[in-house]
Amino acid sequence: REWTMKTSIVFLLCISVFPGFSQGRVVGKDETGFAECNVFFPGQIPPEGFTEPFHVKICQQYNKEPRFATLYSTKDKIPLYSAFKYTKPAQNEEENWLVEPQIDDPENDLHEMVHEANIDGTVANLGANQALTSDYVGSGYERGLLNPSLLNEEDFQMATYTLTNAVPLSPSLSKSWHRDIGRVVEQALVPHCSKKDHLYLLAGAIPSSVRVKGKVSVPETLWLAACCDGPEGWSLGLVKKTNDENSLVDLMVGELEKQLLAGVHLFKGNCGEDNQSQEKTEAILQAVSQIRSGEQVGTSDNQEAKDSSLVRKVAGIIATPFIKLLELLIYVFVKLVKFVFYFLWLVIKWVGGTVLDGVYSLWNGVVSYLKAISMVLISIPYDVGRVIVNIFLGFLQIVQDVASLTYRILRMPVGFILHLAAFPYHSICAIPSVLKDMATGIKGTFSLVIDATAALLHGFYYLAGHIVKRFVPKGSSDD
Repeated sequence: REWTMKTSIVFLLCISVFPGFSQGRVVGKDETGFAECNVFFPGQIPPEGFTEPFHVKICQQYNKEPRFATLYSTKDKIPLYSAFKYTKPAQNEEENWLVEPQIDDPENDLHEMVHEANIDGTVANLGANQALTSDYVGSGYERGLLNPSLLNEEDFQMATYTLTNAVPLSPSLSKSWHRDIGRVVEQALVPHCSKKDHLYLLAGAIPSSVRVKGKVSVPETLWLAACCDGPEGWSLGLVKKTNDENSLVDLMVGELEKQLLAGVHLFKGNCGEDNQSQEKTEAILQAVSQIRSGEQVGTSDNQEAKDSSLVRKVAGIIATPFIKLLELLIYVFVKLVKFVFYFLWLVIKWVGGTVLDGVYSLWNGVVSYLKAISMVLISIPYDVGRVIVNIFLGFLQIVQDVASLTYRILRMPVGFILHLAAFPYHSICAIPSVLKDMATGIKGTFSLVIDATAALLHGFYYLAGHIVKRFVPKGSSDD
């Protein structure tokens, strides 16, 4: 996460320092054509018939200027065509591959093509609708450019290195395609168009069912459509089958359209195909035929030009080993320089990282120490205050207990106290009366027992006399 943040910061600094960083914009469904990139189509009218919902229009921009237009298939994850104009090629090529964030995440705030590593984790569903570098790594395919960088000047050239302009090609096919297209455009098409800026080019691919890593479609056919929109206008189509890297078939634009989707029209009115000059067409086809056969195309047919070409070929054959050796030495020197700079960068990075880590650790230690001391200093008056408060609360508790006890004593009745004090006197003085009462009780008890016994005996006597009188016969009174 830290490395990603650092990379993002470096990337933002690069944007601010180098204003030429590549930019692009996905054209919305509600916009007509390709917006600012309509200038790459004759009459500013894009091809018609590409109406699938997964066809995305991209206005490829660099340094805030439109450089070429691309129709991208999010289903096949390759471009269906790229529209561009021929510009003076740059001397040096530098690959700087980019991706288009808005294809995968239209709601993000990135409105430009950026390096894939710089947006890792910041773009939702990255790679869901477009190819990524990881889709080509280890696959045996190269990222072949539909709009070749070799046909563009520097600003345009850097804008071509985006994965939305690349299709999977074998290394040999990619080399053959770029070589043939470059020679056809420079030697056959540009010389026969009255004004270079009137030459409009469409380079496209027809997807196949073969997919790289089950994701990116490998094209079955590569094609080029050219339109010279001028007083003596003409159009031409070229097709290369991917299973034959040496093939290069020329055909009319109308015939090319039949090999694409139904209802496709590449140029409005086929760019005057029906009215184009027969001589112009034959000259272009002858130049294409010479290129196809490997011959050098010239603008003059005189013998002097041919001899000069032969001399150049012989000189080229003789000089080739020395040139290759020089290229090898330059390549080794450049690699050594790169290695030295890379090694120095690693050393500086390691030393800087170590120093920064040490400073960071020292800073954390100082902050922790100051924090601990601050907490101790703050806790001292707190602890002292807490002890004083506890002592004061204990003293208040003692006063409260004494007051409560005094209050309870004062609440006791005076009569109760007097009775409690007179209790011993009354208890001792009552003893003779109690003894007297006890003696009287005992005397009464004996009297009661004697009376009861006499009454009982009298009762028995009376009962016995009554029984005798009832059952014994009466006699004389003497008896």
